[in-house]
Amino acid sequence: MVKQSGQGRLPARPAGVPADERHETANLVHSAALRLLRVARTRDVGMDLDGPRASLLSVVVFAGPQPVTRLAAIEQVSPPAVTKVVTALEADGLVVRERSATDRRVVLVTATAAGRRLLERGRAARVRAVAGLLSGASPRDLATLRRAAQILSRALAQAPATAQGAARRTARPSGP
Repeated sequence: MVKQSGQGRLPARPAGVPADERHETANLVHSAALRLLRVARTRDVGMDLDGPRASLLSVVVFAGPQPVTRLAAIEQVSPPAVTKVVTALEADGLVVRERSATDRRVVLVTATAAGRRLLERGRAARVRAVAGLLSGASPRDLATLRRAAQILSRALAQAPATAQGAARRTARPSGP
């Protein structure tokens, strides 16, 4: 159920969620993050990457080289699923597999220069799409949103790795 307010449509609180300020705010942030991501994803068409490939490329561009097992944990999928995506990205010249300099048993997935350029173009398009949504916002509202984004970024940085992976797939505060 969705309620109307002077500021637009507000999502109803899901059953079983407490009716306190923190949970009500979380409900609003969750809904806005999903809708915002949908708007941002409309700009991904020019990247010629499906969601799993764009997501995994984003991780290796912004978090640096990662072993497949770590990528699987971040993306919350199985290592064989990550291997398939890595193979596709590698075939496109967007990532390479390299042995770790510190532990030769570990293979790291690393973004290529082409992968970084493609992701930066995609991120720029997403940022422009979000900025377009904010074109009518007042300076005060922009400052409030900036502060809220900083608060969320801090909370995400303190979250356990599994929660960060889930957050990364939905909100992407530091990625595309």
